[in-house]
This record gives sequence, C-alpha cells and structure tokens, in this order.
Amino acid sequence: MPFDTEEEVLEYANDVTYGLSATLWTKDLDRTMRLSNTLQAGIVWVNTWMMRDLRTPFGGVKASGVGREGGFEALRFFTEPKNICIKYY
Repeated sequence: MPFDTEEEVLEYANDVTYGLSATLWTKDLDRTMRLSNTLQAGIVWVNTWMMRDLRTPFGGVKASGVGREGGFEALRFFTEPKNICIKYY
C-alpha cells in the first residue's frame, strides 16, 4: 500500500474495527518505537510475524477483545482484588 507519511500509515492502520496485532517492517529503531507506541494493537511484531514468548501477555484491543492471556496479565484477568483494613489491638 503506497503512502507518503508515517501519519498516513497510522491513520490507515488504526482506522479499523479490530486491533489484535500489527506488523511493522523497518530498519529504523526510532521509527519502530514511535510507530509501535502509536499503533492500536495488542501486539506489534517488528521485522517478524507470529513470534512470541508464551510467558508474555497476548491479547487485542477494540473489537479484538479485552484482557490478556499469558504471563502475569492472565492472573490479573482472573483476579478480583480486595482491600481489607484491620486495626489490631
């Protein structure tokens, strides 16, 4: 897909209903960080695809779902925190 600016690419990429993943191909590390932080996706692969450590969280945004699977994020998803305050004599 031809484009002229990074802003145009981000507009194309983020103007979708889903946000499970994105793939970015570049040799520019500054561009990698800039675009990765702005892409509305649960995971951004850079110069690769379908590579992930199962110990890290995985999940989407927008209509791709809520919550994360894997890693400590999965524990948070199934945990309901509670605060109990006790004054002990």
